[in-house]
Amino acid sequence: MKFGKEFAAQLVQEWQDAYMDYNYLKTILKDLLRFKQQQHTPSPMMPAKGPLKRRVSLYRAFSGLTSKYRNSPRKSEDEAILVSEGSDDGKYQTMLLMLSDGGGECELLFFRRLDDEFNKVVHFYKKKVEEVMAEADELSKQMNALIALRIKIENPMVYETKMLNLASSYSLIHPANGSTPGQVLMDTIQEVEMSGEKHSESERGASNGGEGDMTAFRPVPLEVLDHVQINIKPETPGSMLKGVLKSLKSDRSFTKRELKKAEQLMAQTFAEFYQKLRLLKSYCFLNQLAFSKIMKKYDKITSRNASKTYLEMVDNSYLGSSDEVTKLMERVEATFVKHFANGNRRKGMDTLRPKAKKERHTITFFLGTFFGCCIALIVAIFVALHARDVLNNPGRTQYMDNIFPLYSLFGYIFLHMLMYAGNIYFWKRFRVNYSFIFGFKQGTELGFREVLLVSSGLAVLTFAGVLSNLDMEMDPRTQSFKVITELVPLALLLLVILITFCPFNMIYRSSRFFLIRCAIHCIFAPLYKVTLPDFFLADQLTSQVQAFRSLVFYICYYGWGDFKKRENSCVDSDVFKTFYLIVAIIPYWLRFLQCLRRLFEEKDIMHGANGLKVFSIIVAVATRTIAFEFRTAQTLKFAAIATSVVATVGATYWDIVIDWGLLHRNSRNPWLRDKLLVPNRSVYFIAMVLNILLRLAWMQTVLGFREAPFLHRTALTAIVASLEIIRRGIWNFFRLENEHLNNVGKYRAFKSVPLPFNYDDNEGKDA
Repeated sequence: MKFGKEFAAQLVQEWQDAYMDYNYLKTILKDLLRFKQQQHTPSPMMPAKGPLKRRVSLYRAFSGLTSKYRNSPRKSEDEAILVSEGSDDGKYQTMLLMLSDGGGECELLFFRRLDDEFNKVVHFYKKKVEEVMAEADELSKQMNALIALRIKIENPMVYETKMLNLASSYSLIHPANGSTPGQVLMDTIQEVEMSGEKHSESERGASNGGEGDMTAFRPVPLEVLDHVQINIKPETPGSMLKGVLKSLKSDRSFTKRELKKAEQLMAQTFAEFYQKLRLLKSYCFLNQLAFSKIMKKYDKITSRNASKTYLEMVDNSYLGSSDEVTKLMERVEATFVKHFANGNRRKGMDTLRPKAKKERHTITFFLGTFFGCCIALIVAIFVALHARDVLNNPGRTQYMDNIFPLYSLFGYIFLHMLMYAGNIYFWKRFRVNYSFIFGFKQGTELGFREVLLVSSGLAVLTFAGVLSNLDMEMDPRTQSFKVITELVPLALLLLVILITFCPFNMIYRSSRFFLIRCAIHCIFAPLYKVTLPDFFLADQLTSQVQAFRSLVFYICYYGWGDFKKRENSCVDSDVFKTFYLIVAIIPYWLRFLQCLRRLFEEKDIMHGANGLKVFSIIVAVATRTIAFEFRTAQTLKFAAIATSVVATVGATYWDIVIDWGLLHRNSRNPWLRDKLLVPNRSVYFIAMVLNILLRLAWMQTVLGFREAPFLHRTALTAIVASLEIIRRGIWNFFRLENEHLNNVGKYRAFKSVPLPFNYDDNEGKDA
């Protein structure tokens, strides 16, 4: 693999604008090489006309840039460049000491751009190092509070007697005639300081065993708990209410549960912080390697030895000489292993450095097996339908009214998972960091093969249920088992629910629990802080309205219908119609509550506008369902059409402009965005047109197309619901693409973990 592709594959996507622009510099060198190949050197006897005048004019044009270096010492006569750091702005500038006979413009342009790229990289790296140093100071204070909290909770006697102090720290670590239990406890919780860079020299001496170096050890002051408050985010509605009531009290009391939660948050914070340090170190290494590669290309084209001088400057610069990140990584490792892994370095490093997810051949094998089974089952179903002549059978209507809605539920789930697998494939192809955006734990995110495996497994079960249902009815020996025949869809539904909530570590438990947690956050939307996975899932639920209606039909069919005779009166029941309306509104209502919560927390008017958009959809769905399901007056039908038009226009505008970030007339890509991940711009216009057309699927309801001559009403409903799922799948890709580009624009490459302790304003700075 060429370095350019390897460089692009390893860089942090959210920092891609801060990396050295290797491809552009390589393009300049290609122009230089092309110019040298095409150049015809004039004979020495010929008078120098054009080329000589051109070289002189070039040198004079840039003489102002090079005059400051005329008195600079040169190491040798063969030295091609001279690099100097500006005294005012600290930027590096390169002077080209020897212009070649041809390509002088390209060489000057190359070094100009090279300096710009290097200064950009150094500035970004220095800024990020300052940020992690400040964060390390904050983590050090958080660890002081955590250790003091451990002492107070696990050994209150030590806390009350104030055994840990500067005067007795030496005797506690080096007891003369044995150790008391309290002294042993103090010996087990000594803190590895993270942010004491100024004590680094003394700490090196302490590691060598010198007794006089105990001044480097700074014990944790237990008085720190007098200046902090616990900052544990509530995880349940009940704990939230308890937190609100507790905040009204002024006492600083702590519990073991709060200690455990604080330890979990600190462990997550250290893991994220260590990941940030790793990526920052990788950023430094990749850029140094890129500068080395590009300078060697320059030397090869120009037959000079300029890379040695330039790379010496790179090594002596802040980018090549700073070791703050390496020191911080060592201290984070030591602190994490000691305080969060019980001294087990292998366990601690497995948490800090999770192993990359490996592709398994068994997944591909079973995926192919399941899809092969699906094809075989589909063929068998068509053969069974043809053998029984179901399409012309009087029982066709009875089957479509009773059995088809039961199995269509699994069809909606399968189609949604299929679209999600396609989303993951294209997100990976266009390098959208979906695992970071969703907040998946590293190594647990599902790839498109895993999603296809689960969806194909569900499809096999569904098609097997349909085929077994048909076989039992066709075979005279099994026609008496009517109860078993009709219970097949219910058994399949119970199996899917059982697998979803299975507590055992099987069938991607972490992903299932992540989905369940997000679903709980959606159900109790006002009582939880709304994150992107939560409202993303709520948006998916709004496209599964027909699936929720199928669940209501399950309850009606098996609870109040005569499923043994394949008969039900659900459609004619006002109670069923009422629930039919309620379950259609619930997903939009949850999304509406999420918008209100975000408006209340973030004070952003855009969330209020989004809430109005969702509320307009609620009104449209309600009026449309009442008008055409309850057979009301003609006036309400016109109201349904009007509200549906308003909701469709508002939702379409929000999808394309706000969620996708498109339709910008003055962008570099007219009517799109300045930055696009898909090279073919026509894909975006096709997606916008499809979004509009698929959103108009509700028109079949208001125009009276409730049953086609060759399609049953339930089949037409399933097709319309499937079109909405397909629209949502298309929406998913461009929504996450826009989110990824926003993260890139703001250099957001890490998720923020809330810190467990808040310091008082007055004492926090001195703690």
